Amino acid sequence: MLSTTVTTEQFLKAIIETIQMVGISLFMGSLIGIPFGILLVVTRPGGVLESKTLYAVLNPIINIVRSLPFIILLVAIIPFTRLIVHTSIGTSAAIVPLIIYIAPYIGRLVENSLLEVNPGILEAAEAMGATPFQVIWYFLLPEAVGSLILSLTTATIGLIGATAMAGTVGGGGVGDLAIVYGYQRFDTVVVVATVVILVILVQGIQSLGNTLARRIRRY
Repeated sequence: MLSTTVTTEQFLKAIIETIQMVGISLFMGSLIGIPFGILLVVTRPGGVLESKTLYAVLNPIINIVRSLPFIILLVAIIPFTRLIVHTSIGTSAAIVPLIIYIAPYIGRLVENSLLEVNPGILEAAEAMGATPFQVIWYFLLPEAVGSLILSLTTATIGLIGATAMAGTVGGGGVGDLAIVYGYQRFDTVVVVATVVILVILVQGIQSLGNTLARRIRRY
């Protein structure tokens, strides 16, 4: 028993829900966001697959979705969430807006990471006769792996913060525990415990990301 209102089992359940939301949202968001980020780089003016039309469509879409605070996005797409998972409350319902929130964020982070690659490497690849796909797969992405890991680390930490906000509308997880049992029932122990849990999660993920990126950049 950690407090007068919340049991250890409830804390464990909340942590598992948070990890579930972050894991699924990060995976699905990456499947959408990483290709978006690559397209933003290769279709931009001067890119290996330059396409002003495609770039002009993708860039504002990502900017528009990214400009929405998560809590507003969460509420705004409730009808869509109900259509997908048939509910607007709970962990499953929170995952839908989390994916929509994180996908363009990952796309922009991936774009920034890929733009850090030395243009000379890509020019050399093209001079050797590499196709656009080969330039992307064998030169662009490998050169940016370390930076991409740090970008996904940043996205994961952003997701943890978003899952906490999802608790304000019954999204489950640590955030929900903090709102329902900590804030609404004035239980300071619960609030402090949830803060400690979130700090530990963030520090652990950041340390893991830094370590992986550092090891990859040594090779």
